[in-house]
Amino acid sequence: MTRLNRITLDRLKRLPRVASVWEGDRRSVGGLMDDDGGLRQRHTETSDCILWVDSSHGAVRGLTIVPTTCGYEPVVRTLLQAIETPQGNLAPARPQKIVVSDREIQFYLRGALQGLDIAIDYAPELPLIDELFNALQQSAEMTEAELPPRYAEAMLGQAMEIWELAPWNTLNEQQVLAVEINAWDIETLYVSMLGMGGVEYGLLMYRSLNSLKQFRQRVLMGQQSPKQMQEAFLEQDCLYLNFELFDDDPLDLESQPTSWLGAAPEAVQPDFGSIHPLEGMRSQLADEEGATFLVAMDAIGRFVTRYRAQLEKPPLKALKGSYKIPNPEKNSSASPLKVTVRTLPEVTEELAAETDEVLGGSDGLGPTGLVNFPVLRDDYVPEGAIIILTQFQRSLLNTLRQDPAIAFQHQALSAEKPVDSATLPVVLIQTSRPKAKILIKQLQQAQGVQAVCFNPGSDPFSGEAFELGLLQTGDGELHLFAEYETNGSADRKLLERWNTWQRECHGACAVVIASGITGNSKGKPGAKDILAIFEARCKTPKDLHLPPLMLQYAAEWEMDSE
Repeated sequence: MTRLNRITLDRLKRLPRVASVWEGDRRSVGGLMDDDGGLRQRHTETSDCILWVDSSHGAVRGLTIVPTTCGYEPVVRTLLQAIETPQGNLAPARPQKIVVSDREIQFYLRGALQGLDIAIDYAPELPLIDELFNALQQSAEMTEAELPPRYAEAMLGQAMEIWELAPWNTLNEQQVLAVEINAWDIETLYVSMLGMGGVEYGLLMYRSLNSLKQFRQRVLMGQQSPKQMQEAFLEQDCLYLNFELFDDDPLDLESQPTSWLGAAPEAVQPDFGSIHPLEGMRSQLADEEGATFLVAMDAIGRFVTRYRAQLEKPPLKALKGSYKIPNPEKNSSASPLKVTVRTLPEVTEELAAETDEVLGGSDGLGPTGLVNFPVLRDDYVPEGAIIILTQFQRSLLNTLRQDPAIAFQHQALSAEKPVDSATLPVVLIQTSRPKAKILIKQLQQAQGVQAVCFNPGSDPFSGEAFELGLLQTGDGELHLFAEYETNGSADRKLLERWNTWQRECHGACAVVIASGITGNSKGKPGAKDILAIFEARCKTPKDLHLPPLMLQYAAEWEMDSE
C-alpha cells in the first residue's frame, strides 16, 4: 500500500488539529457530472463523486469527480485537499476524527494515513452527506504555485539555466537519467525530458523507476477515456519542472515574412510542482523539495554540458558523472553533496522496445525507438485561419491545375488501386492572401505536403481527448493544422465523415490553400480564391510511427545550437 512520505506528513502535522468530526463518502453520479461539477451530456463511462464535509459545522471541505474504475487513491487526495486547501473560506486544519460508510475505504485510509493521528471510524449512514450530496456543484480550485521563500529566487534562476541549456534537444523522453542525491528522503530521481519534437518543455523527476514505467505503459495502452488518462497522470510519483511559453506580441507575418521563423517565445515561466498518487498535483513545495530541485537541476546541467556530444550520438552509451554540489541549506556546517548522474541504456532500450511494439515495429525509428521522432510544429498555419474538412470535385481540381497562377503539387495518388471516385477529400486552409502566400512558400520549401494524419491525444490536466490534424511535409516534419475534440459530437462526425471519404478514395486526399477570409467568401471560398493545391496521401499514426500524445502542444521554435 502507498503511504504518505515523511515530508508530506511533517507538512500536514504543522496544521492545527481541530476537535471536529468529518464525514467522507464516494458515490456514483452516473456519468452526468464533470470535474467542475456542472451537468453535461451523458458519457459512456460512469463517474464517482468523492465528498468530505465537516459535520460539526455543516461545511463542505472537498469534492472531486473521478472515474468509477479508479482505486482508493483519489479518496485520500480529496481528503488532503480538504485539510490543506478547503473550499470556500475555511481555514486549513486536521480533523480529530473522520467517519466513512465503506469498510474497504476505512481500512485503506487507516493504512495510507498512518502517522497523522486521525481516528478513522465506520458508520452505516452519513446523514449530512445524504443531505448535501445532490446540492454540491463545485470542487476546490487549484491553488497558485508557491515556492519555498528561501529557495524561490535560486530555483527560478536555475530553471532558466536549464531552459537555455535545453537538454530536451539532446535527450528524448525515453533516454532516462538517474540522479543519485541521497538527501531529503530522496535516494535517486529518474529524470525524463519533455520537449523533443515540440511537446511541452520540462523535466519529470520520478521518485521511483517503477512509477515512470507504469505511467508510460498507461500512455501506450491507448483507447482510454479522458478521465482514465487524467487518473493515470495523477498516479505518477514525481517532481516536475514545466516551462510555460508566452508570446505577448502578435507576429506581423505580412511585413516580416521570414524573420519570424526563428523567433523564440517572448517570455518563459518555469512552473514547479509535485505529483503523488495520494496527493495528486501540488504546486506548494516544502523547503526540502526546493533544495532537491536545486541540487538535481545543477547536476543535470553539469552532466548534459559535459557529455552533450556523446549523448547526441545514438545509441545511448553508459555515461556517468559525479559532482560536488553545494548544499542549499543555510547551515555553515552543511558539507557539499556528492551527486552522481548516469545514463540508463538498458532502461532506454526497454522503453523503446515497448513503444516499438505498440507502434507495430521500429522501422525508421533507429536503435532507441523515438530518438528520430519527427519535429512537430504549429507555426506554419496562420493564426485565425479557417480549417475545413470537405470534398472537391475532381473535375474542378483538374480545371484548377491548368491555371498557372495556382501552385500545384502532383502526387501519384494510388499506385495500387485505381481511384474512381468523382470527389477527393480536402483539407481546406483559408486565410488572408499575404499569409496564404507565405504558407505556400513554406510548404514548398519543406518539399511539399506528403501526408495528412489525425493522431489521438489527451490532455491530462483538463481531461480532454482530441485528435490532432497533422500535415507531413517532404522534409519529414509534422505541422499541426487543427485540434478536434473527440468528446464532442460535431468534431467526431467530421472525423468519421473524413475517414469514410478517404476510404472511398483509397487514401488519396489534397490540401488546398485559399484566400478570402475577410470577404464574402469567408468559410466558402470560390475558385478565384484558391491559391495552391497539394495532392497528398492519408496516413495513420502507425504509418508515421506516432504514439498517442498526452501533453499539450507548445509552439516549436528554432534555436541556434552553435
